[in-house]
Amino acid sequence: MALTHDDVHTTLDTEVARRAGELWDVALRLHADPEYAFAEHRAAALLTGILEREGFAVERPVAGLPTAFTARSGHGRPAVALLLEYDALPGLGHACGHNLIAAAGLGAALAVRTVLGGTPGSVLAVGTPAEEGGGGKVLEAEAGVFDDVDAALMFHPGVYDWVRAPLTAQVQYRVGFHGRAAHPTGNPTEGIDALAALIELFNVVHGLGRRLPRASHIQGIVTQGGTATNIVPEYAEGRFGLRAATTAELEDLVERLRTCAEGVALATGTRAEVERATVRYEHFRDSEVLSERFAGHLGNAGITLTPPVPGVHLGSSDIGNVSSRVPAIHPFVAVMDAGGSDHTPEFARAAASDRARAVLTAVTGALARTAADVLLDADLRATAWARHREPQAPEP
Repeated sequence: MALTHDDVHTTLDTEVARRAGELWDVALRLHADPEYAFAEHRAAALLTGILEREGFAVERPVAGLPTAFTARSGHGRPAVALLLEYDALPGLGHACGHNLIAAAGLGAALAVRTVLGGTPGSVLAVGTPAEEGGGGKVLEAEAGVFDDVDAALMFHPGVYDWVRAPLTAQVQYRVGFHGRAAHPTGNPTEGIDALAALIELFNVVHGLGRRLPRASHIQGIVTQGGTATNIVPEYAEGRFGLRAATTAELEDLVERLRTCAEGVALATGTRAEVERATVRYEHFRDSEVLSERFAGHLGNAGITLTPPVPGVHLGSSDIGNVSSRVPAIHPFVAVMDAGGSDHTPEFARAAASDRARAVLTAVTGALARTAADVLLDADLRATAWARHREPQAPEP
């Protein structure tokens, strides 16, 4: 007799509980051995080793990235991807809790394979390096890793219990000014001060900031400003981080920065170069139907998720580039109290705390249940895809 959805959920819970100790050990091993963007070799080896042992077909490297991987069980569609992050923050270790993200995605993939191994379709565990700058998911998405996937699922530890992630779009640009060197007292009229032009750009950008839309901002630093105080700088360069609530607003912000730089160059007699310096993180598009399904499952484990506070944004992530291609979820689940913040030593400790262990088990079960729902429920998939294809208004 075929299992009902409730039977599947119950069996998945049992399987996750059986693996809870192993998953916590994985989380602690990652936490104790932090590795950074595109250099997470030991983390990738640990995770792929477990997946291969459990019967997944592992491909690595992926998208030309040595620490990226895909692990697949099954064949064809429907297909659900569990996303595993495992990079850490230089100087802070796992102060964003990626050790928990990796362990939860791993556990959910293992549980789904064990319980639904004979079901048509595929479950994937996708290793996504360099979320903290570098954008592994961006490069994977561009390489087609998510082209035949029906849903991409992950969670993020945090200080709030939010059903979805209010994540903005972001990118960094390099702006360089070319002037002409001269001695500031010997022949000052021959010089064209590139540093003065860069400083003026900072002034213009500061004035622009007062008129930008909600959640948009430009923050810059000077990366090159001359070589000696007795030489008019012939070249100066700054690096500017741009964020906006939506990807479209980010593109508008890029054009504003370009216009400002060209205007300053015209006014100062310099020549401006404006070049993108990083991959672009798109804003996150939440799959409401899948996020609500996940929240319902997590509620059964005693954790209630609520909508995010309107107007509050929590940075950016390369999950945005995946969410523009396939239905995706990225809920926040608290491992420390509100009032704190990730990217702090306190959060790094919280990512290995007793509370984090309890959250890991609960979240792994909810991810596994949601993944199983995607594989088993054609109506759920159809609804998720239909909502995904609708034009989306900016998040409040």
